[in-house]
Amino acid sequence: MRSQLLRGLAAFATATAAVLTFNAPAEARPAADWAGCPSGAVCVYPENQNPAVRPTHVFYRYGAHNLSNQFGNHWVLNNQTGGATANLCTQLNGGGCGNPIAAQAGVYANLTPINSLRLNRP
Repeated sequence: MRSQLLRGLAAFATATAAVLTFNAPAEARPAADWAGCPSGAVCVYPENQNPAVRPTHVFYRYGAHNLSNQFGNHWVLNNQTGGATANLCTQLNGGGCGNPIAAQAGVYANLTPINSLRLNRP
């Protein structure tokens, strides 16, 4: 009876460990900072800062981020990893978005008509 209990507990522990292992989120290791933009982030730089050196806005969280008081030309660098994209959007809360900015790419864009930035999961 005791050996059956021990085997049952061992089987339960093995199954629990397997479930925890397969359900753990995969975490990508940062590749490298790029022009002051941390790996895994999307960064907006000051107006007319060319080349991009030090960002004024750094976004990590997927979803929409509203922008305010951003006029003229700015570098926007997508330093996300794993193929995640970003969009510049004319409406608040991620509406009216333009073409995606690929991971590890940047655009020099007029942000006057831009009201939000959206980070997209791969």
